[in-house]
Amino acid sequence: MGRVAVVIVTYNSASVLGGCLGSLARGAEGVELAGVVVADNASKDDSVAVAERAGATVVQVGRNAGYAAAINAGVAALDLDRLDGVYVLNPDCRLRPGSIAPLLACLREPGRGIAVPYMVNPDGTLQPSLRRAPTVGRALAEALVGGSLAGRVGGLGELVTDPRDYARPGAYAWATGAAMLLSTRLIREVGAWDESFLLYSEETDYCLRAADLGWTTWYEPASAIEHIGGDSGVNPTLAALLVVNKVRLYRRRHGRASGAAYFLAVLAGEAVRALAGRRTSRACVVALLRPSRRMTALPQ
Repeated sequence: MGRVAVVIVTYNSASVLGGCLGSLARGAEGVELAGVVVADNASKDDSVAVAERAGATVVQVGRNAGYAAAINAGVAALDLDRLDGVYVLNPDCRLRPGSIAPLLACLREPGRGIAVPYMVNPDGTLQPSLRRAPTVGRALAEALVGGSLAGRVGGLGELVTDPRDYARPGAYAWATGAAMLLSTRLIREVGAWDESFLLYSEETDYCLRAADLGWTTWYEPASAIEHIGGDSGVNPTLAALLVVNKVRLYRRRHGRASGAAYFLAVLAGEAVRALAGRRTSRACVVALLRPSRRMTALPQ
């Protein structure tokens, strides 16, 4: 039986945190739950009180420093020598019974450092969470036909949307950071999460950095988790931060020329949708073209 600790990142998450914490005991059936850390980004609500009532260890980040910073603070509070894995979770996740054990079993295979579950919406429908590597071609395909459709046509899109792909386990470039089991060996080798991304692309960066060192991100459908989800699809400010961050990450990894092509492909896609009246896309276009309008810090 392996030993796993859980790190949950919170920011004004009291309304959902209790459900997440309450699901951990049954979710950990078949493994030893060796600790629960709630890393709190200076919540103004009762998030800390909810965590303390549930018996979790609370780590106060001290400010709204973002997802990566809270993960780093939570992991730093753990004794990795006593663990086989660290399960990083959003507070709006609900674990299904016995869902951690299959992920931990995946990490016992050589080269696998990150394991991710089958993710569903609250109504039980599939929530696409897997991604292929970002490329200029995929950004252009998503600009032309949209991410959902591009994801269904072979490897044309970055987002994996075909339900058949979610029926079988396999390796992927990256996955949403809402639920990731990290091996302690990987944590030591890859190091800290990049705190400059604030909310989006930090998991992309982490998975790609892990891959650079030979670690695989592995998807295991035998493990299921419910994720309520955020509002980046409806909040223009957050949507803009998401788009700016993914362009910034691509530029960092691929250089000036390829980065410029990626920027233009993403800009074209958002511009088309902005002309069609999508508010989030209008905000994305402004943020891409006017650096002074970009979010550089989270609300405190």
